[in-house]
Amino acid sequence: MHNPPRGPAYAIFYTALAVIAVPVNLVAIVVISRGQCGLSRCISQYLVFMAVTDLLVIITAVIMNHDGRIPSAYRIECLLKAIQYVYYPILAIVGVPVNIITIVTLTSRNCGLSKCVTRYLVAMSVGDLLVVILDLILRHIPIVYQEHFYFVRSLPVCNIHAVLLYAATDCSVWFTVTFTFDRFVAICCPKLKSKYCTEKSAAVVLGTVTVLSCLKNIIWYFMLLNTYWLGNVPWFCDFTGDVVQSLAWGTIEFLHYILTPCVPFVLILLLNALTVRHNLVSSRAHRRLRAHSSGENPRDPEMESRRKSIILLFVISANFILLWSTFMIYSVWNRMYDLGYHFTLDFFVMELGFMLQLTSCCTNTVIYAVTQTHFRQQLKNVLKDPLTAIFHLNTA
Repeated sequence: MHNPPRGPAYAIFYTALAVIAVPVNLVAIVVISRGQCGLSRCISQYLVFMAVTDLLVIITAVIMNHDGRIPSAYRIECLLKAIQYVYYPILAIVGVPVNIITIVTLTSRNCGLSKCVTRYLVAMSVGDLLVVILDLILRHIPIVYQEHFYFVRSLPVCNIHAVLLYAATDCSVWFTVTFTFDRFVAICCPKLKSKYCTEKSAAVVLGTVTVLSCLKNIIWYFMLLNTYWLGNVPWFCDFTGDVVQSLAWGTIEFLHYILTPCVPFVLILLLNALTVRHNLVSSRAHRRLRAHSSGENPRDPEMESRRKSIILLFVISANFILLWSTFMIYSVWNRMYDLGYHFTLDFFVMELGFMLQLTSCCTNTVIYAVTQTHFRQQLKNVLKDPLTAIFHLNTA
C-alpha cells in the first residue's frame, strides 16, 4: 500500500474536508431523522445510515488518523496560512478606512457621548489604526507574500519598526484599560467623577500612556537587529543567539508580555466585576425608591443612560479579552520555551493568535454602531455626505 499524499495542499484539503463534512453530515442526520422530508421511512433510514457511515469515515480516516495522513496541527497551520493569504489584505482594506471613518465621526459629529468618553474612543481608534498600519500592513502582509517583498530584507529599519509597532500595540491595549477605569469611576465613584471624568483628565491620561509606552519599548531597538527576518514569529527582525538564550533579555521580554496584555486582562476583569457589583446594588435600590415614591415603575432616563454605558464598556472589554487571549498565551509560552521550559503548544496557535489580535483592531466601529444609536446615525450621515455631494455635482 502506497503512502498517503503529504504537503501543504493536502493538509489544507483534509482540514477543510473535516470542517465541512462533520457539520454537514450531522445536519443531514438530524433533518432526515425528523421524518418531515416527504420520504418514506425505508428511504429515510437508508439515508440516515449513509450519513452516519460518512460521518464515521470522516472522524476515523481524516480527523483521528494522525499517523496515516498528516498531523492535525500541521493541517490547521497550513489552512490558517492559506486563509491569511486572503484574509490579511481584506482586513487591511477594511481596517484602515473603518478606523478613519470612526475617528472622523467621533470628532466632527455629536454622537450623544460626553467629551471625555469621546476622547477615549478616538484614542482607541487611532491606536487601532496605527496597529493595522504598522503590524498588519508593514509586518504580516510582507511575511505572507514573501515572494513579493524580498526587498524588505535590505531595509535597515526593522528595530525602529519594532519600537513603533510595540508602542502602538501598548497604546491600543492600555487605552482600553484607561477607558474601562474611566467608566468605573463614572459609575461607581460619583464623588470622584466630577474631577476625573473630564476632557482635560482624559487628555492627560492618554498622553501619559502614550509617553510611557514609547519609553517602555525603546528596549526593542537594542534587543533586535536592524534587518528584517520575514518570519512569522513574535520577533520579526533578525536577532543574535545571545538575546534568545540570555536570562536578562528573557526576563525583560517576559515582563513586556506581562505588562501587555496580562496586566490589562486582570485590570479589565477586576474593574468590570466591581462595576457589575455596584450597578446591581444601586439598580435594586433605585428601583425600590422610584416604586415607593411613584407607586409604579416608569422608564428611568438615568438608569437607561447607565445601562447603555455599561453595555458599551462590557462589549469593548469582552471583545479585547476574547480576541487577545490566544496571542497572550502563545507569547508567554514562546519566551518560556526559549528559556528552557518546554511545554507542548502547537505552532498554529501563534497563527490563530495573530489573526484574532489583528481582527480586534477593526471591530470597535461595529461595536459603537451596534450599541450606540446616535453614533450609528452619525456614521450613516458621514457615509452619505460624500455621495450626496457627488450627486449634486453630477446634477448641477
